[in-house]
Amino acid sequence: MTRAVKSLINTEELGRAIRRRREELELSLRDVANQTNVSASTLSRIENGTGKPDADNIARLTSWLDMPLERILTGRHTESGEAKAVVYFPSESTPEIVEAHLRADRNLTRETADALSELFRVAYSQFSRNDPGRAAKKRR
Repeated sequence: MTRAVKSLINTEELGRAIRRRREELELSLRDVANQTNVSASTLSRIENGTGKPDADNIARLTSWLDMPLERILTGRHTESGEAKAVVYFPSESTPEIVEAHLRADRNLTRETADALSELFRVAYSQFSRNDPGRAAKKRR
């Protein structure tokens, strides 16, 4: 009897992160492919949740995203059911760190975590000191 082996990589999370970063930087799949040495077709499949990247591509993409590999690993709970620590790099943006915490919260559905994450991103962008539009409004 063969048992299905669950992937250790959460490709949905990886795909979501790639698409978000690509759209934030206004890059095409081909642009990202040139920067990461991962083919545009592979990137498209990962973004759409149908691709299973190999170890080299995972390393290239998490490096390009400046995201710890642990962020996309499945099995993020201990045997006793407790959530493992959320791992992030200090260089990650605050919205990415908050999103990681929301996704790790077992009290939230995936849809709720997504909605709260997007809400936080919009609010953070609007109220961030680094937002040039906000600085111009403040000077008026």
